[in-house]
Parts: sequence; structure tokens; C-alpha cells
Amino acid sequence: MNTLPRIALALGIGAAGGGLFYLLGLPLPWMLGALFATMVASVANAPILGPSRVRPAVVAVIGVLLGSRFTPDILADAEAWIATVAILLVYVIAVALVVVPFYRFAGKFDWVTAYFAGMPGGLTEMIEIGEASGAKPAPIILAHSLRIVITIALIAFWFRIVEGHDVGASASRAEAPLTWIDGLLLLGSAVIGSLIGLKLKFPAPTFLGPLLVSAVLHLAGTTESAPPALLVNTAQVLLGTVLGCRFLGISPKTLVPAAALALGATTLSLGLALLAGLAMAHLAGIGLDQALLALAPGGLTEMGLIALAIHADVAFVALHHVTRILIVIVLAPLTFRLLLSRRPQP
Repeated sequence: MNTLPRIALALGIGAAGGGLFYLLGLPLPWMLGALFATMVASVANAPILGPSRVRPAVVAVIGVLLGSRFTPDILADAEAWIATVAILLVYVIAVALVVVPFYRFAGKFDWVTAYFAGMPGGLTEMIEIGEASGAKPAPIILAHSLRIVITIALIAFWFRIVEGHDVGASASRAEAPLTWIDGLLLLGSAVIGSLIGLKLKFPAPTFLGPLLVSAVLHLAGTTESAPPALLVNTAQVLLGTVLGCRFLGISPKTLVPAAALALGATTLSLGLALLAGLAMAHLAGIGLDQALLALAPGGLTEMGLIALAIHADVAFVALHHVTRILIVIVLAPLTFRLLLSRRPQP
């Protein structure tokens, strides 16, 4: 099949999966349904292809959406965030100390590959830095892709099934009518924000740039609107389809042990996140739900969507995920070089 029919088939499967999850009342239905449907199709060698080229536009829409939840009253709690960022730093170090050896001994990875597979950083950054450092890229791709998928699923189902939060389509409803002026402002946030993010080389530039510009506009009171629900749900289907199609070419024989390893690593990380979240709750008065979303080793975009759905502080969650990614991007290569320099020479 040519490229376009394969992409169309992937989007059809993703939309069907999202619709099914929505009808079943499952959490984050449009994203999770699309993700799981296309992941199954990918592993089954269906002739599909992810629309990866539209991902920047998709995450820009979600960035603008999350930025719309930045209101002046959130700044009142900003002083407490100093303590929570310090707890985050300890948490990141603890995850590295626990998960890297887990991949080395339980997964039988070599130390270099285990190091970058176990670091709680962004998928793209860990692949690029790891491969440049001599790690095997395939295990790193699987480890981080599965970590994100498992974290999204566990966190979303926890808040929906156990705690009863409405982690669904209602998360995208705007609090103010969308006029044509508001529409232009939000579109400008997406376009200009993406350009700023790319120019300044932000991590996840087409997400963080639009989020930043949208947040500034909403903090200033220039607009109180958010992208319409239909656009946001479409963006979630596209995002879930892109994530699910990452598993193209991976056989069940390869996927099953990798998923078991990732489940173990993610469970360890979430256990540490729970401890760090309890510390945030005790020392800074942060709600445990909000702290868990800020610490969970899932994607920044996806955890932000869940935070939005349960009415948690999106700014708090986004700040801590950006900080986590920056800490790992800066410290992981430096620590790796330090460890390498101290390794006994043969």
C-alpha cells in the first residue's frame, strides 16, 4: 500500500478505538482508545503507518489547551514549588539508582543501554544521547515507549476507576465562549509558540512553546477561551495513533518480555513517585493526586491532559515534568561521562 492509504487506515483504526473507549466510558478515551487499537494493529503487522508529520501540530493544540488553565490565582502557590522541585530532584536520582540496575540485571542489558533505558527522561532525548554514547537504540526505544504507555494507562485508570474522576472528553470543554478574536489568539499561540520553542530549542518545542504563549495570554487576561472540544478530541486521536504506530515492526515475541520489563520498571518508578508525592503533601501541602501527576514517569502532554481532566493544577504538573526532563538531559550525559572516566581501563 502507498503511504496515504496506510495513514488513513491507521487513523480509521485509531478513531474506532477512541470511539469504542468513549462508549465504554473508559478514561482518556480518544487518546487511549486510539493508542491501544493502533498498537494491537501494529504488532499484528497491519498495513498501517502513523501520521508522525502532524504530531507537532497535534501537540501544539494540546499545549494551547493546557496553557488556557494558567490563571493569575495559581501564582499564589508558586513559593511552595521550590520545595517540591527539590523533592523532584531527589526522586529523579532515586529512580535512576533503582531502575538502571533493574534493566541491567533483570533485563540483561549492557550497562550503557541499561543506563539510558532507565533514566526518567524524554523518549527522543534518551534515544539520541544513548545512541551517541554507544547504547543499543532498540531496547531504549521499547523501554521508554512502553514506560509512557503503561504509565498513561495505569494513572488514567486509577483516577477513573479507583477514584472516580471524570478522566474523559469533558476535560476539553472551554470555560468561556470562543469568539473569532479568541480563535485568532489561540491560533497565534500555537504558531508563534511553536516557532519560539524551536528557536530557543525547548524540549518538546511545539508543545512547550504554545503552552507558554497561551499561558501568558491567559495570565494577562487577554483571553479566557480554550480550543473547542472537537479539535482537542481529534488531536487526542492523532496523538494516540502516532504513539500506537511506534510499535510497527515489533513482534509479539519481542514485545511481551519488553512489556514485562517495562511494567516492572514503571511499577518501581511509580512506587518512588508515591513516596515523593507523600513528601510533597507533608512538606508543601500539595494534594497527593496532583503530586503523583507531577512525578509520574509518563509523557508531559499526556499527564497534562489527565491533570486537566481531574481539575489539578496544570501549571504545577507541567513545571515539574519540564524540570524532570531538563534535569535528566543535563545530568545524565555528565554523570555518564564521569562514570566512564572512573571505569578501570582494560
